[in-house]
Amino acid sequence: MKYLDEYRDPAIAKALVHRIANRVTRPWVLMEICGGQTHTLMRYGIDELIPPQVELVHGPGCPVCVTPIEVVDKAVEIASRPEVTFMSYGDMLRVPGSQRDLFNVKASGGDVRVVYSPMDAVKFARDNPARKVVFFGIGFETTAPANAMAAFMAKSEGLSNFSMLASHVLVPPAIKLLLESPENRVQGFIGPGHVCTIMGYWQYPELSAKYKVPIVIGGFEPVDLLEAIAMLVDQLEDGRYEVENQYARSAKFEGNLPAQRVIERVFEVSDRKWRGIGNIPQSGLKMRAEYADFDAERIYGVEDVTAEEPSICIAAQVLQGLAKPTDCPAFGKSCSPEEPLGAPMVSPEGACAAYHQYRRHNAFSLCTIQ
Repeated sequence: MKYLDEYRDPAIAKALVHRIANRVTRPWVLMEICGGQTHTLMRYGIDELIPPQVELVHGPGCPVCVTPIEVVDKAVEIASRPEVTFMSYGDMLRVPGSQRDLFNVKASGGDVRVVYSPMDAVKFARDNPARKVVFFGIGFETTAPANAMAAFMAKSEGLSNFSMLASHVLVPPAIKLLLESPENRVQGFIGPGHVCTIMGYWQYPELSAKYKVPIVIGGFEPVDLLEAIAMLVDQLEDGRYEVENQYARSAKFEGNLPAQRVIERVFEVSDRKWRGIGNIPQSGLKMRAEYADFDAERIYGVEDVTAEEPSICIAAQVLQGLAKPTDCPAFGKSCSPEEPLGAPMVSPEGACAAYHQYRRHNAFSLCTIQ
């Protein structure tokens, strides 16, 4: 396919693997932030192609995985109400809450529907004024503009039957938390290309300089990620700590300014709890006071719902790069895509799901490049 094949070209990939092998002289630990990058790394065996001195660990970049269990419980409570039509992206339906998930609510007769855009929920609210329509607005900065626009349009049209259960999180504060942890092992980051396409990467040079860690904004195809790894290894071997942009075809330094403006119009920065990690100051987005009439947490009185993570699940360690999915005693046993204990096994971007799908729990090598 035009404009895609070059990013999956085996010859280019082979050259980049050799470039990394010829450059690396000592062990380095690199973390990709985005769950989409994790799945590309696993799908194409990139973790097995690069030299063993370069270890890849996986960060908290899966939006489903970091949505707190208590937010799922809030969604379940709202969706169980007979007057509510609850709309969500499909991968959230099977994320376990403390007792139930949204799929259980649907199976029990709740009006839970899968949509592909928040605008689908706005349209349904417009067409069905007798129903209370709630959209489950989760994600990183990538999905925030569309969710903000849905709330903006609902307010502009006076759709009093539409509201949003919002649980957005921000990447830079999470990187800061990881780097300040006494357990941190990460020495370089592959930055989230899609997030930076929206928000730019102007916030990252300060992190890179303060914590002496290189950051390379990376894409999502095999060549993208191999090049980002090569760029990080070059910086680490040179003793440099800079922000570079491998994903220049999409991400710009300043980002998408119109998208940022609509986010700022509807949301404001707030503290946010992350699943398995806990509260991270100023790491989330909440609806502004002007949009209180569209804030499902307030409307349905679920602000104070809390819940604890299952003790057997090590999602917190996986999301911080402190463990691999295969380190979990439940992996592939009591926790599987069919019966997940934690969100990283549910989401298409979850590290546990990637390891399970691409058989990283089996002892075999996918391929090698000579």
